[in-house]
Amino acid sequence: MQIPSRIVVLALAVAGLAAPASAQSLRWLTQSQESAAQYPAEIAAIEAAGAAGFDVTRNEFQVLGVNLADALRMVGTGAFDLATVQVGSAAKDDPFLEGIDLIGVSTDMASLKTAVDAYREVFNARLADKFGVKAMAIWPFGPQVFLCNSDMAGLGDLDGLKVRSFTASMSTLLEELGATPVTLSFPEVYPALQRGVASCGVTSPTSSNTGKWPEVTTHLYPLSVSGSVQSHVVNLDWLNALPEDKRAEFETLMADLETALWDLAVSTNDTAQSCSTGGSCPEGIYTGYDMTLVPVSDADKTTVAEIAATKILPEWGARCEASYEGCIAIWNDTVGAAQGVAIRAE
Repeated sequence: MQIPSRIVVLALAVAGLAAPASAQSLRWLTQSQESAAQYPAEIAAIEAAGAAGFDVTRNEFQVLGVNLADALRMVGTGAFDLATVQVGSAAKDDPFLEGIDLIGVSTDMASLKTAVDAYREVFNARLADKFGVKAMAIWPFGPQVFLCNSDMAGLGDLDGLKVRSFTASMSTLLEELGATPVTLSFPEVYPALQRGVASCGVTSPTSSNTGKWPEVTTHLYPLSVSGSVQSHVVNLDWLNALPEDKRAEFETLMADLETALWDLAVSTNDTAQSCSTGGSCPEGIYTGYDMTLVPVSDADKTTVAEIAATKILPEWGARCEASYEGCIAIWNDTVGAAQGVAIRAE
């Protein structure tokens, strides 16, 4: 009897988890599949790790059937040494984490980089204290924009629609716009748009194109509301057990990976957007489509900023403070100070 390949992969992965790991072994769990724009950069990092003497075992969430939202727990418990984490999704376990990329606060890649750098130290302190992990690379998928399968001229057209969301602050924005947020992981969005479970989704031009969203949507509204921050997190016990030279090599290759992924987010989204909307589309990973590109209005930019200031920040601050006393003050002193905004404690 031939055993299905997926079961073989899962069995091998579980067997690998059960085996004791030497300090230089590296069990790497990722969401980047071969079609993803981030895949080459991550594979290059894995190859660099191999050249540095690490024995890397790579697995994908999708192949193992593992929920992306469980990434922090899987690394913290040592099931994997390293995993890619969608921060907004993982923040269901701790609202403080979402503070690195709240909707409406950092709406372009330059301001997001400023926010990430301001929050990095306190972000890692919280990860270490609560989960026993460290973010070795923190990076964005790119500007998070709107794709819909019906006519759209602006944010007002979201009223009454079901729209894919993947963070709490994004859901707040959508509710304020009169939409119904539908929490879906990325692999669930295409069929949801295809079947009418959702009318619109929010993601980057790069991710939407490689994920084939333009096959099931018609309008792209490039108003960026966040950057969908991700991180490669590592188990602290594993990291601290490395010899000093190996740790230095590992830290260097992860810093190089972060740089490569930031460069990707900044440089390729315009190309992906052009490909999706009937513009120039060079040969490569992107596919040409003919979506309608909707001009962004200044009024909608103002609307997002107002909702962020009056609803998203106070709501997030209250949730965060309830689970982590002093959260608001920390955010105000880091991201808030860097971006020139502040949350008032109630």
